[in-house]
Amino acid sequence: MRIGLTYTGTDWKHENYVRWLKAGDEAIEVVRLEAGGGGSMIGCDGLVLSGGVDIYPGFYEGGVDYPGSGGWKPERDAFELEMLETALAKAVPVLGVCRGLQLINVYRKGTLVQDLGPVGDAVHQNTPDDKQHTVVVDAGTVLRAVVGEGEGVVNSAHHQSVDRLGNGLRVNCRAADGTIEGLEWAEPGGKSFLLAVQWHPERMYVNGVGDAALYAAIRERFVREVGKGKNL
Repeated sequence: MRIGLTYTGTDWKHENYVRWLKAGDEAIEVVRLEAGGGGSMIGCDGLVLSGGVDIYPGFYEGGVDYPGSGGWKPERDAFELEMLETALAKAVPVLGVCRGLQLINVYRKGTLVQDLGPVGDAVHQNTPDDKQHTVVVDAGTVLRAVVGEGEGVVNSAHHQSVDRLGNGLRVNCRAADGTIEGLEWAEPGGKSFLLAVQWHPERMYVNGVGDAALYAAIRERFVREVGKGKNL
């Protein structure tokens, strides 16, 4: 089983994803996908879109002047949008994490809140130790079926979030302040598996924080979907 994982931009952060996805299972190979690095979705059975720097605003018609702006990597954005398009075209299961959720929304013609501001930052802004907060999971969603719970505690390290929802997507959970924390297909019937969360389950796994269902159950369901058969 081969899972394509986009490179988050920092080796130790990338390794957190690898440890979480493998969880000691040597049958799982995690393939690093990086713009200019020669990686591709060929031979991969699943795709994980990792966290990292802000998406360049030109991809969603946003302004370039906002708190925390800059440091963009448009080449990464273009590469990952291509990987996502390939995965969806080949019915490969996709899991988005933090920036990965935002990328999925942008791909589906959605927009982003470019900065959550002082109030939002009080919960969601990155710190040396991830903040933690509660999310409420909507009934009747794939995420609710996966985690089996109506709410739980997650970590948080983002200053952007979903604004206008992308075409064909639905919100599956929110933070107490209303910030969108999860996405999935609005109509999943006949489509390949797609799930995205704004928190970092890979760091929850490594650091042992938050509710296990919101990192372990998500990983288990994704791996099960990937294992249903090779798609490329």
